[in-house]
Amino acid sequence: MPSNAPLLLSSLALAVLTIFPRISQAASLEHIEVTGERLHQHHAGDASQRLQQLGVDFSAAGGVSALPVLNGMMGDRIKVLIDGADITAACANQMNPPLSYISANQISNARVIAGVSAVSAGGDNIAGVISVDAIAPTFTDSDELQWQQGYLSTEYRSVNDGVNIGAGASIASKQWFVEYRGNYQDANSYEDGHGDKVADTLYRSQNHSLIVAWRDELQQFSAKLSHQYIPFQGFANQYMDMTNNRSSGVNLAYQRQFNAGELALTVNWHGVSHEMGFFTDEKPGTMPMNTDGDDYSYSVRWTQPILNDGELRLGQEYFDFRLDDVWPAVPGSAMMGPNDYVNINHGKRQRVAAFAEIDKPLSARWWLSAGLRYEHVTTDAGAVQNYNDGMGMGGMPGMGMGSADAQAAMAFNAAERKQQDDLIDAVLQLRYQLSDSQQLELGLARKNRAPNLYERYSWGRGVMASTMIGWLGDGNGYVGDIDLKPETAYTASAKYSLEQTQWQFSSSVWYSRVHDYIDAQVIGQFNSSGLPTGQRNLLQFSNVDATLYGINMVASAQLLTGQLGTLSLTAQLAATRGERDDDNQPLYQIKPLQTDVGLVHQLGDWQSRLVWQFVGSKTRVDDNRRENPTGSYHLLNLQSQWTVGSVTLSAGIDNLLDSYYQLPLGGVSVADYRADNSVGFQQLAGQGRSVNLGLTYQF
Repeated sequence: MPSNAPLLLSSLALAVLTIFPRISQAASLEHIEVTGERLHQHHAGDASQRLQQLGVDFSAAGGVSALPVLNGMMGDRIKVLIDGADITAACANQMNPPLSYISANQISNARVIAGVSAVSAGGDNIAGVISVDAIAPTFTDSDELQWQQGYLSTEYRSVNDGVNIGAGASIASKQWFVEYRGNYQDANSYEDGHGDKVADTLYRSQNHSLIVAWRDELQQFSAKLSHQYIPFQGFANQYMDMTNNRSSGVNLAYQRQFNAGELALTVNWHGVSHEMGFFTDEKPGTMPMNTDGDDYSYSVRWTQPILNDGELRLGQEYFDFRLDDVWPAVPGSAMMGPNDYVNINHGKRQRVAAFAEIDKPLSARWWLSAGLRYEHVTTDAGAVQNYNDGMGMGGMPGMGMGSADAQAAMAFNAAERKQQDDLIDAVLQLRYQLSDSQQLELGLARKNRAPNLYERYSWGRGVMASTMIGWLGDGNGYVGDIDLKPETAYTASAKYSLEQTQWQFSSSVWYSRVHDYIDAQVIGQFNSSGLPTGQRNLLQFSNVDATLYGINMVASAQLLTGQLGTLSLTAQLAATRGERDDDNQPLYQIKPLQTDVGLVHQLGDWQSRLVWQFVGSKTRVDDNRRENPTGSYHLLNLQSQWTVGSVTLSAGIDNLLDSYYQLPLGGVSVADYRADNSVGFQQLAGQGRSVNLGLTYQF
């Protein structure tokens, strides 16, 4: 292929976007809402695989623990709600983010709003909201409990010998609903486009949920019990791996209709016991890290009709996250002992919130939504301790186990650690119906996020201690800052959409100015190999001002319809840019230009899709984090699905041409560096060709 082929292909995609507008609203990044069977198709994979199809990017991590990215921002900057409840990542590397606790076959409804999200959708975020629900009871007209549905599903991926198994069953009556859904996944480390193993990407996990619901004419009550067990999960771009993750949760929800409105109550508890260490020869080592976390929350909401077709929403919420992070001493180790290393001791992060929001049609063409939200956030942590007092071998220069950490522990314990932040969110959204087929949406928002516990209370300054902190996958070391300020983002967005019978188009632009964006400043360097390629930075979380902006365009058209079925063309383009205001340095992990063009064929119960994806080269990189540039690449994916009665068969080939590429949001391969430090910190490679087969039986 000629050297200018990527440019020509990208230009072709742009032309297609201009000519063929969009069919599917679900692909828009600015507002995505998918409910019912559109998402719940008994898929056996993890939630991130399904949300990726809806336009959410993900930063590479473990096989079921990828971190979502919206509008160039990842992790805690996005509010992720599971059945309306907060679940916090209880790990210094965020190996157990909220979406890792729910599998694709457990999701009944999903909603994604990037950028300007209503205050009722959730606070403590500046990038957007991802809300997924498992609780969606379906009652019947029978007075007796009767069998409703059941299913068994399985999927196989050749690139990593991955096996996904899902199962579900439900019974229901006029008043009762009972449902179980479970999922099991097991995979080896995958291969890249060269046929080489990408070390330390193997994993195994299982998720279970039991939902019981009851209703009468005025009210509904539901309870969900959930459990997860991950015995191991490799993290190629981290120094540690997950060696155990056990969690349980209880979610209770109550709704009641009144003459004047509706009351909704939610109470949630989620607890996790998390362990990091080493379990595979692909990244050997000896060091345990144990974390215990608990989330407690409740939400009270009142919705009332007002002002001729308007709606008033009032809410009060409380969130309490508790965390203990201790690294047990290693017997016989002069550096990792004789004490346990107490990283975070009785950490707590409490949020008390209240909001008011009104939706109101202003005329036949104009619609208004305005909301105000206040949150008071309190964080605190107890006294900590180092492995040792900094003497002997533990105090050897460069070892990072002794004097630097001992002195840091003393300074941390002497500091005032309790912090309180007041956050005020304000959102204004306008929608104007230009015509029966055209619509314009405008949004303005001030959104806030307070620092998480690791950003504030990670205190170790030695090499080993600092490299255990951080979820960026960059191989650097991180130190917290107790005095960090909350992030405040001022965001403006505009979206134009046009819908015709045979074709649709949507285009959105957004701009965010973030005051006190939590980035990182260089406070030191280290090199464990002594080679030039082994250089890494010691970073401290710090506040800077930053600017991010981007454009998203999606389009599709029905090309042919007849006896041979329906053929449609879809296309999407997304581009994001982000930089620090003080020196114009690019922000970390900003995805380059991406275009997707697909052909979709539908003939009865047989559907096939051929998708070409182009991702541009990444040349704007974060020097503070020693981020690697990545080259452009294109992938071809083929999928087909056929339903015959109660059986659905699926087959597909991802990366049909077996292209080799490096993930722009993948971080570096610490596993390869540990195996051979002469290779340096190379960018994590993506998956090679994978033949995928699936089978679902409904009964």
